[in-house]
Amino acid sequence: MGKFEMYTDKRGEFRFRLKASNGQNILASEGYKAKSSCENGIKSVKTNATDDSKYERLVSKSGAPYFNLKASNGQVIGTSETYSSNSAMENGITSVKNNAPSATIDDLT
Repeated sequence: MGKFEMYTDKRGEFRFRLKASNGQNILASEGYKAKSSCENGIKSVKTNATDDSKYERLVSKSGAPYFNLKASNGQVIGTSETYSSNSAMENGITSVKNNAPSATIDDLT
């Protein structure tokens, strides 16, 4: 089972990352000023994770594939790591779809 880790970054902003059951990071958030906003971001990931149309498949400047998960309003709520291939990226999307809806929240703040 996956889990969300909510933490505070070096600038004092709240962030979350979604980890797969093997401990690998599969999605990371932007920084939020308020903890409640970060918690709402996690809820949005849980809500939108299973909808394939919410995934934006992209290519980094170095040519590596990655993806963003977007909310219904089009705002990015999570970004993946970069991957070595499109098939690896698709596996990452599948992992978010499988792990996010039932993931627990580990509050490290």
